[in-house]
Amino acid sequence: MLVVRVTLSLLFAAFFVGCSDFMPEYEPPTVFPPTEARSALESLPPPPRQRIDVTVYQFDDLTGQLKPSDNFQNPSTAVSQGGGPVLIKSLREAGKGKWFRVVERTKLNNLLQERRILQEMRQIYMQETQVNPDVLPAMLSAELIIEGGVVGYDSNVMTGGRGAALLGLSAREEYRKDTMTVNLRSVSVKTGEILTSVVVQKSLFSSSTAGSIFRYISSDAVLEVEAGLTENEPGFVALTSAIQKAVIALVLEMRRKKQWSF
Repeated sequence: MLVVRVTLSLLFAAFFVGCSDFMPEYEPPTVFPPTEARSALESLPPPPRQRIDVTVYQFDDLTGQLKPSDNFQNPSTAVSQGGGPVLIKSLREAGKGKWFRVVERTKLNNLLQERRILQEMRQIYMQETQVNPDVLPAMLSAELIIEGGVVGYDSNVMTGGRGAALLGLSAREEYRKDTMTVNLRSVSVKTGEILTSVVVQKSLFSSSTAGSIFRYISSDAVLEVEAGLTENEPGFVALTSAIQKAVIALVLEMRRKKQWSF
């Protein structure tokens, strides 16, 4: 019995020492890596004339989908609520910045407040009775409104796995596929007509691998060891890729409708 206990002690000591190397190390903050869709977005040919003035008011999560959980209710949303800033960044990156000039509208009250402060301060300290166009020029107006949102998020579209067990030894692999659907449309400011509407779908994959050992060492001692690894595709990366692809599809669709040309 003493030999069994010493063996188990050494086994667990070796196991937990190995876990120190198995656990991921601390990772410092990094710049968001470019996606494949971003490369295609930046490689769009330039438009035939100057940049098109566009604006984004909002880009909402219209799914109401909560993050899936097998054990308890999770109040977190499955989709990031930061689609608006991602869309603005994607528009500015189209054709390496040669396609769109994005004007601020999401925080318009803040912009107007600062312009009002600037005007009032110049009136007080410089006795200006009229607006100086060199200091405070007119704001840009947009030709197009780019809007849309995440219109669908379907969990467990496809699930599967495989496993085997023999004499207390077991191993298994599982995977899950979710889908995210993004809608993007362009609206003419002059007429209010919806010029183009596109829909892009992005898949998200999750996978897990695990193994375990369950064996009786003696009549009163049981050896049980488990190890596993789970990988989930980041939802924000998927949302970014879907929006970038939607901007590409929007540009190509308006080209197909001869609303602009390369």
